[in-house]
Amino acid sequence: MDKASNKSMTTDAIFNLASMTKVMASVGALTFYEEGKLPLNAPISNWLPQFKDMKVGQVDADGKLTTVPAKNPITVQDLLRHTSGLTYGGRGATPVHKLYPAGSAPAAIQYNSQEFIDKLASTPLLYEPGTVWDYGFGIDVVGIIQEKIAGKPLGGVLQDRVWSKVGMPNTTFDIAEKDRARLAQPLPIDPMNGKPQKVAILEQKVKFDCGGSCAYSTAGDYIRFGQMLLNGGSLEGKRVLGPQTVAFMTSNHLNKDIKNNVGLTEPGRVGYGFGLGVAVRMGRGLSAINGNVGDFTWNGAYDTIFWVDPKEQMVVVMMGVAPGDIRKIHREQLNSVIYGALEK
Repeated sequence: MDKASNKSMTTDAIFNLASMTKVMASVGALTFYEEGKLPLNAPISNWLPQFKDMKVGQVDADGKLTTVPAKNPITVQDLLRHTSGLTYGGRGATPVHKLYPAGSAPAAIQYNSQEFIDKLASTPLLYEPGTVWDYGFGIDVVGIIQEKIAGKPLGGVLQDRVWSKVGMPNTTFDIAEKDRARLAQPLPIDPMNGKPQKVAILEQKVKFDCGGSCAYSTAGDYIRFGQMLLNGGSLEGKRVLGPQTVAFMTSNHLNKDIKNNVGLTEPGRVGYGFGLGVAVRMGRGLSAINGNVGDFTWNGAYDTIFWVDPKEQMVVVMMGVAPGDIRKIHREQLNSVIYGALEK
C-alpha cells in the first residue's frame, strides 16, 4: 500500500480511480436520461449557455491558429462518447492542445467548476462536434450538468443515485481524514525509468468533484459497481438503471461518419468502438488484449482497470498506483492470466 513506509496492501485499501471515475459519472447521467431530464440529443448549452457559439481551431501552413464557427452544437451524447471536440491538453502538441488544461485532475486542482466551464467554453475545439472520437473533458462537463439539474455536488448526486444503491460505502470524491491511512501510494521510483514519481491528486485538494478523474474507491466497491452493470442495472434488488439503458450504454455509438481514434489511446483498445462512458469491443483479434465481442471496459491513468465480459458472465477489477507505462504491461498480463485460466 505504501512502499516508502513498508505498509502492506490490504483488501480495504483506497485508490484514486482516475478515469474509472468516468464510468460512474456516465451512469449517473443516464439516471437523469431515464427520467427525461437529460436527452442525449440536447445541446449542452441548454444547461451551460457558455457553450452556445463554439469555435473550432484550425492551424494554417505557418502554424498560426485561427478559428471558424462550429457547425454542430455539442450534445450530451457527444460528451458521453468523447466526440465533443473538447480535448485534454496533455494528449497532443498542437496549438489547440496547448490552450487546454493537461487533464481532469490538474484542471480540478487549478479551477473551481465555474472557472473550469468558462475556460473550456472560451477555448477553440480540436474538432467539429460529432465527427471525431478524441479523449477529453466530456465527462467532467456531464458531471457539472448533473450538478445543475440536481442542485448539489456530483458526489452527492452519485451517492444518492448510484453508490448507496449498489452498496459502495468507500467510494467518494472527498476522503475523510480517518480514512487517509488506507490510501494506496505509488512506488517512490518508477520501475521502468528509474525516475521519482508521484500522483498530484493524492497530495493536493481539488476544487470541484471532477467526473473525469477525481473519485476514490476500493476494489470491493468497484466490483459491486461492475456486477450491477453485468446484471443489467441492478444489484441485490436495488435498481440503478434499466436493462435496456445498460444495453444502450454498452453499445457502440460511433457511426461510420465518426473517426474512431479509440485504438490510439493504447494498444489494448484497437478493435473497440465507444458507448456512453465505456469502450466496447467490436471484433476479436485486433486488440493485443483478449476478450469477447461485446465486452466493455475503461481504465485509469494510475493503473486501475475494469472490464465486464457478458459472454463469460465476468467482471474484473484491478487496482494499482502506477502512473508510468508499466500500467499497460500490468493490464495485458492481468488479461492473459485470466483468459488463459478459463476452461471454455
